[in-house]
Amino acid sequence: MKRMSWFNVTSLTFGFAFLYLPMIILIIYSFNASKLVTVWAGFSTRWYGELVRNEAFLDAAWVTIKVAVMSSTLATLLGTMAAYVLVRGGRFMGRTLFSGMIYAPLVMPEVITGLSLLLLFIGIGLDRGVLTIVLAHTTFSMCYVSVVVSSRLVTFDRSLEEAALDLGCSGWDAFRLVTLPIIAPAVISGWLLAFTLSLDDLVIASFTAGPSATTLPIKIFSAVRLGVSPEINALSTIMISIVAVGVITASLVTKRNAVRAEADMRAAERAPA
Repeated sequence: MKRMSWFNVTSLTFGFAFLYLPMIILIIYSFNASKLVTVWAGFSTRWYGELVRNEAFLDAAWVTIKVAVMSSTLATLLGTMAAYVLVRGGRFMGRTLFSGMIYAPLVMPEVITGLSLLLLFIGIGLDRGVLTIVLAHTTFSMCYVSVVVSSRLVTFDRSLEEAALDLGCSGWDAFRLVTLPIIAPAVISGWLLAFTLSLDDLVIASFTAGPSATTLPIKIFSAVRLGVSPEINALSTIMISIVAVGVITASLVTKRNAVRAEADMRAAERAPA
C-alpha cells in the first residue's frame, strides 16, 4: 500500500478541519448555559427546551418540510417524464428548445430565477404563500431530477422492455412493471436531491414567500442578522444530527446489501452445475 506524503496528509487535515471544526464548535456551544454564544458558562440543555417552545421556528420548520415534500414530489414526476421524453422521444420538432428549457435552471442564477418567478406571480395575481414556494422550488429542482433519471435511462437495456412487449404487455405495463422498478433508484435519488435543494433554498424562497409562509432558512437568516442566538445553535445541531444519522444508516444499508450480494454470488459459484 502506497503511503501518503506529508503534504497530502497536511492538506487533508486542514481541509477537514476547515469543513468540520466549525460544526463541532457549533454543537459544543449549543449546550452552553450562557446566552452569549462566545462565552462558555457551563453545560446545559436549556436552549433545546427554548427551541421546542419557540412557535416561530416550529411553524417555519413545518412550512419547510411541507414545501419540500410537495415540491420534490412534483419535481420528481415532471423530471422523470421530461427525462423519458428526452431519452426515448428521439428527434422531434422543438427538442433543442425543450431540452434547453429543462436544463436552463442548472446555470441560471437563483436571483434571476427568483425575481422572474416573483414578477410572474404578481402578473397573474397569485398571492405569495406556500403554493408559490412549491411552484418555484418545483421549477428549479425539476432539472436536477431530469439529469439523474436521464443518466439511468441512457444505460438502460431496452431489450428487457422488448421482451415484456413480446410476452403481451402493453406499453404502460412494460414501463410500470419493467422500466420503473429498474430506474427506481435513480428516481428516488432525484427525489432526495430535490428534497434537499428545497430544504436548503434561501434565495428563491425569499422572493416567492409571503407573510403567511416563512421557511426555516429565511427564519434563520433573519434571526442571524440580529445576532446568533443559542437557539439557532441548538436547531443547527438537531439538523446536523439528522443528516449524520441518515448518512450512517444509508452507508450501513449499502454495505449490508453489498455483503449480501457478494455472499449470494459466492454461493452461486459454489453450487453444482
